[in-house]
Amino acid sequence: MRKKELKLVVTFHTTADAMAMEKACRGREVPGRLIPVPRSISAGCGLAWCAPLEERERLSQVMEDSGIGEEAMHECLL
Repeated sequence: MRKKELKLVVTFHTTADAMAMEKACRGREVPGRLIPVPRSISAGCGLAWCAPLEERERLSQVMEDSGIGEEAMHECLL
């Protein structure tokens, strides 16, 4: 069984925002991936961006530059 790590999970109001986040992060080589929203979190669209905790500032900048609206940022064991 894989050891759980503390990760940053960004949730979105819409699937379009989640998909835009994936495209923006891939274009800027920001680490992370789309995941289903963990059960411990309630979110609008069902998709979330999971990334290392140390990427919080870069992710915020990517979202601001790309006009992507986040619902919330959470720290979760995944």
